[in-house]
Amino acid sequence: MATNTCLYLPATLNFRRKINNVTRSSLTDQSQAQSASQTAKRHLLRLISDQDRGLRTQSDPQKLSQIIEAVDSLAAIGKDTVTTGDSLSATWRMLWTTEKEQLFIIKNASFFGTAAGDVLQVIDVEKKSLNNVITFPPDGVFFVRSDIQIASAQRVNFQFTSAVLRGKGWEFPLPPFGQGW
Repeated sequence: MATNTCLYLPATLNFRRKINNVTRSSLTDQSQAQSASQTAKRHLLRLISDQDRGLRTQSDPQKLSQIIEAVDSLAAIGKDTVTTGDSLSATWRMLWTTEKEQLFIIKNASFFGTAAGDVLQVIDVEKKSLNNVITFPPDGVFFVRSDIQIASAQRVNFQFTSAVLRGKGWEFPLPPFGQGW
């Protein structure tokens, strides 16, 4: 089974950190880890900055390899981090992906007389929901609902439950298909 890679960042940057019972040593360790993480994030963001959400990467195996290596490096830095907690609940903007269906929709948005706008993922851990949203300004949207289950500290499983393509004054339901992690 092929693995898809998507990079999402919060649609609105609103980070809150809680620090309890902190020692000087843990602050130093935490600072070094944060520094390595920030450096890796900046490197990854530089690599994807000119890739048109992944469309250009499809025809550039060398760039794809560099990006996947950067993603793997960031994953290694965060290997002991819980990423499936409440902080996952947010609206995330997709910056880059290898997911072929999303790239197909983004590339072919002109069929609907527009360009793809934001590509978002709205996650609510408490409600166990994940919604994928591709906007087509000014009035269109492709919306896919799914249910999620937390599988581990860093893994969320999903199963699509409904899909719809909407425009101004019209709506076309589509059969949902797909599941994964």
